[in-house]
Amino acid sequence: MSRRTIAALIAVGALALSACGNGDDGNTSSNNGAGEPTGAMPTSATPAAGMMAGQFGAGCAAVPTDPSNPGSFDAMAKVPVATAASGNPLLSVLVGAVKKANLVDSLNSAQGVTVFAPTNDAFAKIPKADLDKVVADNATLTKILTYHVVPGKLSPEQLAGPHKTLQGGTVTVAGSGTDFTVGMSAKVVCGNVSTANATVYIIDTVLMPS
Repeated sequence: MSRRTIAALIAVGALALSACGNGDDGNTSSNNGAGEPTGAMPTSATPAAGMMAGQFGAGCAAVPTDPSNPGSFDAMAKVPVATAASGNPLLSVLVGAVKKANLVDSLNSAQGVTVFAPTNDAFAKIPKADLDKVVADNATLTKILTYHVVPGKLSPEQLAGPHKTLQGGTVTVAGSGTDFTVGMSAKVVCGNVSTANATVYIIDTVLMPS
């Protein structure tokens, strides 16, 4: 083989190696580019996780935003559930019923419960004569109110399914994400509200035990 032929082969080999090296660099650059979105995914997913950790629902817009207001989420998180509800403008009728049934101390001293709290509008759906009759009968009122309380603080991820209530009956929740129905028709309008000893789901219909 002539020297000229050998030199030509060496040159071709060098070019091939150079091309391979450039291809590796390109692949490395491509892999890094593909890796960047993967690394960014947790960041973009974090807000969704944070939303689930907080309150949800259109009814939450009616809750005061000033942390110094006793009805705000910040203030409610620092006190037990009956006290927390007393500052919430959506729940004044419920608070009156709880006081009438002498359940304030029981709810405030409960260790870790979930409360389905009917709004004032939920009570307004009940004919006044029927509501007055219930409020006048402490045994019936207590039965209804304790049917709205479930042992344990349920997160949104734990909410769907049947749950034994303090009244003794079972309430079933259907749904997922931020869309839940409690019992037959009560919709969660503001959910995952924290108090010092409870998680509260504000609902638009009063639950009635069977």
